[in-house]
Parts: sequence; C-alpha cells; structure tokens
Amino acid sequence: MKNALYLFTLLLLLSFLNTGLLEAQNTANRYEAIYSGISWFDQNNKEVNAHGACILKEGDRYYLFGEYHTDTSNAFIGFSCYSSTDLMNWRFENMVLKVQPDGLLGPNRVGERIKVMKCPATGEYVMYMHTDDLRYKDPHVGYATCQTINGDYQFQGELLHDGNYLKKWDLGAFQDSDGTGYLLTHEGFIYELNADYRSVKLQVVGHATSGGESPAILKQGGRYFWMFSRKTSWERNDNYYLTATSLEGPWTEKGLVAPTGTLTWNSQSSFFLPIINQTDTLYMYMGDRWSYPKQGSAATYVWQPVTLTGDEMSIPQFHESWRPGSSTNPYTPIAINRKNTSLKNVVRKGEWKTAGNHLTSKAQGATVSYTFNGRQVGIDGLANNKSSYAKVTIRDKRNKVIIDTTVDFYSKYENASLKFLSPLLPSGQYTLTIEVLGEHTTWTDKSKTVYGSTDHYVTIKDVFYN
Repeated sequence: MKNALYLFTLLLLLSFLNTGLLEAQNTANRYEAIYSGISWFDQNNKEVNAHGACILKEGDRYYLFGEYHTDTSNAFIGFSCYSSTDLMNWRFENMVLKVQPDGLLGPNRVGERIKVMKCPATGEYVMYMHTDDLRYKDPHVGYATCQTINGDYQFQGELLHDGNYLKKWDLGAFQDSDGTGYLLTHEGFIYELNADYRSVKLQVVGHATSGGESPAILKQGGRYFWMFSRKTSWERNDNYYLTATSLEGPWTEKGLVAPTGTLTWNSQSSFFLPIINQTDTLYMYMGDRWSYPKQGSAATYVWQPVTLTGDEMSIPQFHESWRPGSSTNPYTPIAINRKNTSLKNVVRKGEWKTAGNHLTSKAQGATVSYTFNGRQVGIDGLANNKSSYAKVTIRDKRNKVIIDTTVDFYSKYENASLKFLSPLLPSGQYTLTIEVLGEHTTWTDKSKTVYGSTDHYVTIKDVFYN
C-alpha cells in the first residue's frame, strides 16, 4: 500500500513538473522579435488582447495593460494584463478589472484607454480609464486601485477635481522623474494628480492643441514630447507632436511623427515606454492598428523605436521586426526567415484569381491550404481599401486546431506587408488554411463620415515557413 501511495505521489509530482515545463516552453522563446501589424499569441495560443494600452515595469518583468475586446460589440468586457521579460513573449496574467454590476463600468458601457501607475506615496497601483455610454454621450474619467500589479483592481468611481467629475474621454498618463503623476486628455489638457493619485490637484495646462486625441508624453533630459492623433474614429491618420521644456508650456507644435501619408505606419498613438539600459534610454512608441468591428481577434499593435534629436522626434522608418538592443545598439532590426516559400504549391478551393504573382479572392468560403513540416509559418499579403477579413487556422497532423484567428487585410493606402506569423511551435507537420470571410470593415463616426473598406478581398502575396 505504501509503495502504491509512493508511486502515485511520484507520478503526480512528475506530472506537475512536466506541466510546469510545458507551460514554460509555451511562454518562452516563442517569438524572436517585436512584430508590428500582426497578432501575437500568448501561452494559450490566444491573441494578446490589450488595446489602448500601457506598460509598467516591475523588477525584471514588464506588465502590459489594455482593453479586452470581442468581435461582436464595443461594450466593456474588462481590462486585461499580460507579462513578459523581453517585450516579445507575452503571458496572460489576469482580467484585472471586470464589468461592474452597474454604474460607470456596468453592462453596456464603454471602458477605454486604460493607464496604470504606481503611486510613490502609497505603493498602490492606480488605474485610470475613460468610461462612457455606447453612443459616447456620457464621458467620465474613472479609476481603480490594487495592492499588487496584476491582481484584482477595485473600481473606485470617478476621478474628481474640486468635487467635480472630468467630462473627458481619450486619455493618457505620465509619471515625471520626481514621481508626480499626471493625467492627459484630448484637446491638450494636463492634470496634476494629488500625492495619493486618487484625485486631481490642479489643471496644469488646457487647450494646448485643437482636434488632438489619444495623448502620450515622453521626457528626455529636460524636454517633453507630447503626441496626439487626429480625430478619424477607428481610422488611422498622421499623428503629430508638440514640445516644451515645462509641462506648463509654452507648447510648440513641431509636425508629424512619421512620414506624411504613412498614417503613423498605420496606427494610432497610445503610450511611450522607456527601455532603460546601462548608458541610455530607448523610447518605444506603442500604437494600435484598430480593426472595427473585429477588435478582439484582428486588431493589432505597432510598436516602433523612437528617434530623438534635440527637440525633434520621429519614427522615420517602419521595422516589421526588431528587438531592444544594448548600450551600443539601442535596437536591432531582425530579418524574418522567408527562405521556404510555398504559394505555388497551395491547395485552392473556391474562386481564386491570379493577379501577377498574387492570389486574390472575395468569394466567401474560398480557401487556400498548405501542409508543411517545420516550426513556424507566415503570410505576406497585399493590403488596400478593398480588402478585409480572412480566417487563419493552423492544425497539427492529428487535425487539432493550434491557432484560430482573424487577419485584417484592410489598409487605407496600398502596401505589401506581413499579415500573419505564427509563434514558434514544436517541430512537426502542420496545415495552414486561409479562408475568405466575405466581410469587411466599415463604420461611421458622429458626423456620419463613412470609413473602412469598400469590399472584402483577400490577396496573398506569399506563404512561407521554417
């Protein structure tokens, strides 16, 4: 009996250890770079779902906070938290703030632009967010608190200034080098927070710009750089920035952050993360590539290194894959292995046309499949204003679904780009399938301006694996 109990205990321990090892394998070294404009997958092979985000570093770990979305509604689902040691491989931690029973973050409300800071005076983690109704007619700034960075945050209600609520929406946050916390809002407002970060002390500046939203600030030396997006609803635009030597101003508008017409590399600003090494600090721009209405599965992120020279800030070129570097190289572009291409050998079903070296279709249900032996597979595609959604699935040799996601081929301007890249998988046989959904992005803003795609084409430039 004792031997049987011993054997059972040993097997249970081995199973536990094996589970831990598998979990570690699932979260570590699945990505070798920061990729922009494609979905990332966590340890459960689910899309990293954290939009309008910010990152807070604690010890040697980065914590990513963002809006958790579905593909069916813009209603608040919750705010998510992921963690990483390298900014490339992300582990889901917790839905840190969930839908409340009622009130500002109750059912059928909006919760957006989450920003988290650690209060130096109390050691408490304080989260800020824009709350609203689904028509965006009831804006408030709310806040929540927690004693641990990735724990369950408690919603505290409205952030007040002189007893009154802030009727603001798009917001950001900034913590200065002296620990003072600030709330940023659309149209160029900065509010200094009280020492406990739970209320507003004073308005520092107001109306520093006109028409700006999604604000984000970085500071290098004694100069502040304040970035804004224009107001084009979910559509991307050419974001711009202001500079000043004091948060009180005067603020000077300097121009665009990225080359004209690139629409900030197809993204909207959200946050700047300082990546500190031994001798310098690299600032990483964090932007969103929204994909209405499939914000949960198809919206992606654009994270790029920022160039700072004097009072000039820019993201002069787009790096599809890169990683933070060392003191001698702030960042390193990483080439994606596209050695094994396979577009000529795919199996087609439904209506597909050959356009040059591309395959294109808008026939709902049309598929392209390819079976390969390797660890990773990617798709290069053509994005334009007539393109939209494809379903992408990866199955193993036992026909088990490993990845199931949606890829958005839409762009306001035409460009050939990486549309999908799987995480590194265990070596084996897999089948990739691309299916035309026959749906496309389309939406209107308050002025009834129509945005989005005019059709639902999917155009594949290449499929590659390694």
